[in-house]
This record gives sequence, C-alpha cells and structure tokens, in this order.
Amino acid sequence: MFEENYIELLNISREIREKILVLHAKSNESHLGSSLSIVDILVALYFQILNIDPLNPYEEDRDRFILSKGHAASALYVVLAKRGFLEEELLDSFSENGGKISVHPERFSVPGVEVSTGSLGHGLSMGVGIALSAKKDSKSFKTYVLMSDGECEEGSVWEAAISASRFKLDNLIGIIDKNKWQAYDRTDKIQNLSLLKSKWEAFGWSCREVDGHNLQELTQIFRIIPFEIGKPSMVIADTIKGKGVPEIEDRMEWHYKSPKSDELKKFIESLRKDYEKSIYKKAN
Repeated sequence: MFEENYIELLNISREIREKILVLHAKSNESHLGSSLSIVDILVALYFQILNIDPLNPYEEDRDRFILSKGHAASALYVVLAKRGFLEEELLDSFSENGGKISVHPERFSVPGVEVSTGSLGHGLSMGVGIALSAKKDSKSFKTYVLMSDGECEEGSVWEAAISASRFKLDNLIGIIDKNKWQAYDRTDKIQNLSLLKSKWEAFGWSCREVDGHNLQELTQIFRIIPFEIGKPSMVIADTIKGKGVPEIEDRMEWHYKSPKSDELKKFIESLRKDYEKSIYKKAN
C-alpha cells in the first residue's frame, strides 16, 4: 500500500513546503527552518497513521496530536488544510492581527489543534495527562507529541518522561525533531544531547531512531507502535533544519529570516528540483 502512495506522498510534502514558504514570505514571520524540518513527520502521521476524521474533528476516539514545538505552527496549519480540517483560504491569514491562525497554535482556534503550545517543555506533560486519562477510561486512541531536540533541555520534559514510564503509558508516543539546531547555536554546543536515545531509555521509554525525511521509514516505524507493551514509545527523527530548500538547509539564520519576494521564487524552484531528484531516484 505504501509503495503505491509513495509519489503521491512526496508530492504532498512538496506542496506543503511550498505553501509554508509562501506563508512565511507573506507574513515575514520567523521559524521557517523549524517548520520545514517536520513536514515529512507530519505527512507520515496525517496521511498514513493517525485515526482522525476531518468531517468529525472532535470525535471522542480520535488520535490526538500535540505540536509541542509550537513555533513550527505554519507546518501544522498547512497539513491540516491539506488533510481537509480547514479551508485553504484561511492560511492566508497566518499571523494576521485578529486572525484564527496565529504564530503559535491555540486550542480550538481551528479544528485539529488540540492544545495551546509555544512555551517549550509543556507539550509532553499535556500528552501524559491525555494518555493517562485514556487508560483510565479504557479508550483505545493514541496520543502523539512532537518536540524539538533543544526542547529536551527543559526539566519539565523529563518530569513528564518519568511519569509516562511510571504509569506504563504505551498509548503515548513522543517524537523528537532532531534537526540539531536551537535558537542561537547547535544543540550539542548548548547542552550535549548526543546520547539522546540512551537518556530516554534510562527514563523507561522504548526508543527507535529513524531518518526523519524518509516517508517509508517513518510510516513503518509508526505502524509498529507501541514498541513494547507497558512502555511509552519515543521516535527520534534525524532531520535537517530547512529541509527541501538547499539554500537554507542547516543554516541557523533561517530560524529567524523569512524569504523576500525574489528569494521566494528561487526557493520554490530549488524545492521542485529537489523533489524531482527524489522521484527520479525512486523510479530508478
């Protein structure tokens, strides 16, 4: 089934990245690189894995997704629109005064946004609460929490990690967008997290590492969750900040910069060439 959908999913990822570029150029907002790095994770989840229904977005047994790294909200909004949760025209109001889709997600601002996030380190705690409630109520839905690698420096993340292990929350899935950058430098220069997998395992989680831009690998990993019965699962996704646009990949300044009109055209052309290479490589 995945092989049949591969080219379609690649095209969805490309379209989503193009729209993210447009939104950031129009709004002049930051965090473009952070949004581009999570696109493939979101595509794998929203188009292959999550038990969700755009026509019934608050169905009780739906899977929950929490974007703990809320500064990457533009990626979530574009994915939600592509998946049918909101009108694509609404995306043009991104970051506008009084608009529904702000720079960070706000709970129930639009269908599909489960919680308000932005201040790093809180998403996993909320995910623990939701997953624990599901266990107590004998509900079968899963809760997915996407964090950044820099976010793992927050003490609240590790308090939540301990609780998740203690309560045996195998319906809770953490995902780390390991793009190796945070606001002012490489994450390993700010706080060495090179042994991230070992740290999570020491806190009682079952962990897997994956190429965060390989849609097939991501889908396969998500489909075997929980990795172990009685343990929360952690997916550490190796990603590239600014993925898809060679001119901005792995460059810290694109945590803050937005494309100017001439750059936007150039970046979209680069993005399309990059995807053509991916499709050619797959075909051959």
